[in-house]
Amino acid sequence: MAFRRSGFALTPPSIAFFVISVVLALVAFLVHYAGVRIQVINAARAFDLLSVGYIVLVVGVLFRGV
Repeated sequence: MAFRRSGFALTPPSIAFFVISVVLALVAFLVHYAGVRIQVINAARAFDLLSVGYIVLVVGVLFRGV
């Protein structure tokens, strides 16, 4: 069921988009706060990874059928 306010139809994200965004956010938190080392992501890029996870979640909410 979509929630409509001023032209935007917000829908719940699919399970895949939700899981991808949560995994990206968890990896960002682990790299930044727990000191987990991942070769591709360093502590300076943790915020970027968290932002990508949030953008994935927003895309899942704003676009229907994604």
